[in-house]
Amino acid sequence: MSRVYNFSAGPSCLPEEVLKECAAEMLDYNGSGQSVMEMSHRSSTYQAIIDQAESQIRKLMKVPENYKILFLQGGGSTQFAMVAENLGIHTGKAAYIQTGVWAKKAAAEAKHLGIKVDIIASSEDKNYSYIPHVEKIEGDYDYAYICFNNTIMGTHYEYIPDTGKIPLVADISSCVLSEELDVSKFGLLFAGAQKNLAPAGVTLVIIREDLITETPREGTPTMLCYKTHADNGSMYNTPPCYTIYVLGKVLDWIEKNGGAAGIHKLNVEKANYLYDYLDSSDFYHATAEKGSRSLMNVPFLTKYSTGSKDEADIAKEKEINAKFVKEAEAAGLVNLKGHRLVGGMRASIYNAMPLAGVKALVEFMKKFAEENK
Repeated sequence: MSRVYNFSAGPSCLPEEVLKECAAEMLDYNGSGQSVMEMSHRSSTYQAIIDQAESQIRKLMKVPENYKILFLQGGGSTQFAMVAENLGIHTGKAAYIQTGVWAKKAAAEAKHLGIKVDIIASSEDKNYSYIPHVEKIEGDYDYAYICFNNTIMGTHYEYIPDTGKIPLVADISSCVLSEELDVSKFGLLFAGAQKNLAPAGVTLVIIREDLITETPREGTPTMLCYKTHADNGSMYNTPPCYTIYVLGKVLDWIEKNGGAAGIHKLNVEKANYLYDYLDSSDFYHATAEKGSRSLMNVPFLTKYSTGSKDEADIAKEKEINAKFVKEAEAAGLVNLKGHRLVGGMRASIYNAMPLAGVKALVEFMKKFAEENK
């Protein structure tokens, strides 16, 4: 079977070059006579792997020396709790900008843990189709929280809010290393790996050292303390060894392609190709507003997505969407079904998606539109 173009929001496609390298080393990594998948994380061979991954993150993201890099487990959803438990320790108050499902869930988790959450801005009024502009965040908050790229809604911050001395926390799961980012403007960044970095299983955390507290909120489990992992080089318990190994391969691939700046240039080209077609089409339209559009996730609807409550109209919309997804899959374009909260279709075009994949999608969309007008 030939390779397909995988537009999944996550787990997503990985660079073919990386997959081939991993396959070649599956039974014998670097002359060790064993797979990284079965290797002791306490071995010197594996220590070199995780050290190199950390070094590459620091170089590619230009991470300042006063920040720790951690490789954790539990995905972004566990970070919702860890952020609250470790940072919400002075006033017990935090500011959240609510721009979609994941920011909303993060705020709900903080509330659940006893943090007084202020939703200082939200785009819920338009189904999260834009990013509200918050020039400055002030107050006695322990931290401020944003989701930098919203996978489901296809929106992205085109600015970084000014928080002054308030630590800014950002979920960058779906845009990590897709662009250059000034780490020094954030107190903490985290990213689940399964979109731009590696297979699911590891979560990257970059945290400023002064935020690694000795005394998180009372009752915080040992495994949910950043200090636990910082003091043990991300090896307090067995880390997701193989995923970190693949992550290191992906980081090398990013460096070969010009680092964050080079990858960003490619991502802009891919996204513009798709958005330009959508904006010129009388059959499709993008759901995210201009000025807030993600380079990574592009939800779009057909002309049959009218928002009508009429049962016949709803049935027609579902029928045309299902037909699109089925025929796209037959054409080797998979995982294009949109999220239920937006409807329609969604093309996730992460770092590893080649321009050829986006062009193939647009050609299919043109053909489908002609056949279904």
